[in-house]
Amino acid sequence: METSLILQNVLTPPVLFFFLGTIAVFVRSDLEIPAPLPKLFSLYLLLAIGFKGGLELQRSGLGGLVIPTVGAAVCMSLLIPLICFVILRLKLNVFNSAAIAAAYGSISAVTFITAESFLENQNIDFDGFMVAALALMESPAIIVGLLLVKFAAPRSRAQSKRMRLREIFHEAILNGSAYLLVGSLVIGFMTANNPAAVEKMQPFTGKLFYGAECFFLLDMGIVAAQRLPSLKKAGSFLIGFAIAMPLLNAFLGVLVAKALGLGPGNALLFVVLCASASYLAVPAAMRMTVPEAKSSYYISTTLGLTFPFNIVIGIPLYMGLVNKLIPLAA
Repeated sequence: METSLILQNVLTPPVLFFFLGTIAVFVRSDLEIPAPLPKLFSLYLLLAIGFKGGLELQRSGLGGLVIPTVGAAVCMSLLIPLICFVILRLKLNVFNSAAIAAAYGSISAVTFITAESFLENQNIDFDGFMVAALALMESPAIIVGLLLVKFAAPRSRAQSKRMRLREIFHEAILNGSAYLLVGSLVIGFMTANNPAAVEKMQPFTGKLFYGAECFFLLDMGIVAAQRLPSLKKAGSFLIGFAIAMPLLNAFLGVLVAKALGLGPGNALLFVVLCASASYLAVPAAMRMTVPEAKSSYYISTTLGLTFPFNIVIGIPLYMGLVNKLIPLAA
């Protein structure tokens, strides 16, 4: 079953465009996306998914499984960095362990978007309120990672950072991607009862979305392939971690989704949130606040391995796990 799902997932435009970008690097094509455009498309995807999620959240209300699911997602974003940190400390110092742990406790919005496209291709229903979980899972992991540095780092370093808690929370909560995603979610929620306004937004947030996703994944394929040489510096331990940790987090996510009573579609999105890793917001925060950590470690593992693994193999693999553990009638 998983093999069939993987094949169906691979033969979709977003994933094929990702491969197209990857192959361009391997064959030394001069294909490149001008620097401002990937950032623009990233912001567009965050705005569109946040706005659509806000609309669905207003329509579904805050009852039922919404609050428990969002609460469980936040708890996972607090727990996963701690699990990762304990494992990483077997081989790495505090700074590298905390930075990588924060990245794996946070989320990848593009992986989430790819999972939504996968569900739509499979005709599996899911709820828009899952975007609220996406919006709220990024910041807690960053906070945990920075607090791990503050309290687990050598005493002299921890003391030098004693007055920077305000900066920690500011960077975690008000970084650009989190701010835009949460803000768009709120705007969608507030305007959901204005049909004329929603209709005017629909061509921008609806029909253009799939094409923008393909374009962005084309660029991500190029960037991911360019990061592969950096994995040699990371070593076999981190290479193994970059594949094994998403699988472990996915398994934990399935157990939580089953306990919550989520249906297959929502369960997959919850699992993907647990299994994905940040390659944008967390690296930006760690470069600023934890300069002792090697960026080649937490960027090459998340972007060079975990991201392509999840969008090509992980999502259909997680769907197979969800189908086995969660009844279709759930």
